[in-house]
Amino acid sequence: MSAYLIADVVRVKDEAKMAEYRSRVGPVVEKFGGKYLAAGGRFEIMEGDWRPTFPVIIRFPSLEQARAWYHSDEYRELKSLRQRASDVNIVFLEGLE
Repeated sequence: MSAYLIADVVRVKDEAKMAEYRSRVGPVVEKFGGKYLAAGGRFEIMEGDWRPTFPVIIRFPSLEQARAWYHSDEYRELKSLRQRASDVNIVFLEGLE
């Protein structure tokens, strides 16, 4: 069953560090079977109070693969870099198939 990382980059505190993160994270996501589906594209708010700043969606083959990526040695340094460079809300959502 697929799983999705849904994130919102609320605030970038260090653009240079975020640029480094963006340049390096793709291959690590792909190594764990992840695929970017959206990253900061145009969006419309239809209902509710959520006002995303920079939404990101990544699909993984399973919730286990998403967790394995997030907690992996390969992502550890990049996660720390991102956390120093930005404020981000992240959830994993298990899909229906």
